[in-house]
Amino acid sequence: MLVDSHCHLDFPDFAEDREGLIARAKAAGVGLMITISTRVRRFDAIRALAEAHNMVFCSVGTHPHQAAEEPDVTTDDLVALAAHPKVVAIGEAGLDYFYDTAPRDVQAASFRRHIAAARITGLPLVIHARDADADLIAILREETGKGPFPAILHCFSSGAELARVGLELGLYISFSGILTFKNSQALRDIAASVPLDRLLVETDAPYLAPVPYRGKRNEPAYATETAKVLAGVKGVSFETLAAATTANVFRCFGKLPRTLMAEMGVDG
Repeated sequence: MLVDSHCHLDFPDFAEDREGLIARAKAAGVGLMITISTRVRRFDAIRALAEAHNMVFCSVGTHPHQAAEEPDVTTDDLVALAAHPKVVAIGEAGLDYFYDTAPRDVQAASFRRHIAAARITGLPLVIHARDADADLIAILREETGKGPFPAILHCFSSGAELARVGLELGLYISFSGILTFKNSQALRDIAASVPLDRLLVETDAPYLAPVPYRGKRNEPAYATETAKVLAGVKGVSFETLAAATTANVFRCFGKLPRTLMAEMGVDG
């Protein structure tokens, strides 16, 4: 079975169809979903959604787009909220210079607070990176020097150097439907270079639906399409890719209940 390691089930795009999409995910072989926080102020809704479904877990954090909206969210706040049993990650946080919806120094300060929370809790930090590779690399190197922390480069669409540095620092790299797009050969080349034991699959739903659903609302069931392409890129069977990425999820998101491993067919 597969895991959708990054989706946004709380978004209004799913308000009228949430139960249906969860059922479709299960039917498609997506046995677990991690719904990712973008605003700490909306965390109560995300937590309630995770509490209501045994196959849904969540994160807590502030997206760089919203960093200026939540400058008062502290590392201590993140650590306290992360104590909930359904919270298995910190973030998403990072740098986005494409939209620049928050000042870059504000994004960086928020990113560092999230890194500190990941370091304290041991939960993986879900990193958002867009058009900010050099600054992101600099922060990752500096912060790792203060002490290691687990992390994921989510929805990877950056350059080969960020992938190389991420792997060097022990990060996981997650690929979304972008990998399936016709003009994404450079990204597929990067994916081919990532070791099988450091790969994750995600949808980032409701965004970035993979081929053949491109242009439509994305949902966790479509993670299978990205996994098929990733398997081809890696030269392995779909079953091998699914088993590897699911095992990676349990290593990366170490707070996930071990009882789920047998249900997901993961050797423990």
